[in-house]
Amino acid sequence: MLVLATFPAHADRIKDLASVAGVRSNPLVGYGVVVGLSGTGDGNSGLTLQSLQSLISRLGLVVETADLNAKNAAAVMVTAELAAFAKEGQTLDVTVSTVGSAKSLKGGTLLMTPLMGADGEIYAIAQGNLVVGGLGVAGEDGSSLTVNIPTVGRVPEGGQVEKVVNAPFLDSDNLILNLNRGDFSTASAMAKAINEVFGPDIATPIDATSVSVRAPYEAGQRVTFMGMLENVELTPDAPAAKVVINSRSGTVVIGGNVRVTPAAVSHGSLTVKINEDSTVTQGATVVNGQNGSVVVPGQTTTTPNSSVTAKQDPVRAFVFDAGVSLSSLVDAINAVGASPSDLVAILESLREAGALRAELVVI
Repeated sequence: MLVLATFPAHADRIKDLASVAGVRSNPLVGYGVVVGLSGTGDGNSGLTLQSLQSLISRLGLVVETADLNAKNAAAVMVTAELAAFAKEGQTLDVTVSTVGSAKSLKGGTLLMTPLMGADGEIYAIAQGNLVVGGLGVAGEDGSSLTVNIPTVGRVPEGGQVEKVVNAPFLDSDNLILNLNRGDFSTASAMAKAINEVFGPDIATPIDATSVSVRAPYEAGQRVTFMGMLENVELTPDAPAAKVVINSRSGTVVIGGNVRVTPAAVSHGSLTVKINEDSTVTQGATVVNGQNGSVVVPGQTTTTPNSSVTAKQDPVRAFVFDAGVSLSSLVDAINAVGASPSDLVAILESLREAGALRAELVVI
């Protein structure tokens, strides 16, 4: 599959090109137990039995793991994203995934699970009924059917924020805008666009990724200023010339700024086909007696019979002129009926010959 990527000049908003340094979400993770399953739990898993024993002991009961059965329970990992500026009492969605041998979480309930950040502090508590989009069934003869992923579920608004993450949005004198894709020209254009709207020396480009912006110190004014700032429009510079190849799917994306210097390409293929066959001959011995001749079957003989044929398609050649454009490059490659693997080979050869004016990226 060949995809053409063209980048016409148009205005974009700053909110679509950059983010504010320090204003980001934070991943949370926790370990918990899901109960109420219909016989699709972990069974006699030691990890799940110990978890159930620990939970029950917190309720003032004394129980041994030998007295428990985790057929209807499952040990799970719970993950969530704590949004920037999230406050105590706000809710967030959580994702629940099995870590044991549970077959399905359908119909289960997540028990109260603390969610921790990278610093080990607890920032949210999760609990609630799971929504599972997958389905898994099995028969007594070992046959089974699985639709989607029944071992992963979600609890919409199942988490509650317990602790706020301090953001540096109000602490620093300047706001730092980080481009989603570093580019010196775009950083310079962004600073220029901001200064044209808010006045000179408000924004200063720091490097290819960051732009520093002087902002009001008072919180209300800074929020209003940021709302105006992120809607400032500018025309980003065209990206660097790249050819991106997905080796797994065969997709090739050629950027609009790709150029080719004068080069000649010859493209053809040779197909060799080998057929293996054998001829079996039945041996026989003639024995002459008083009553006539008798044919006695002998040992069979196998004779290999191989045939080799070769077919070579006509070689196709095409020439690239100096500074050929993207459309001409694609038309020339499509004219010879190149497959994705052939296209990759042609592009790699052009790069090795120094004729491809682009970075070749294989993902």
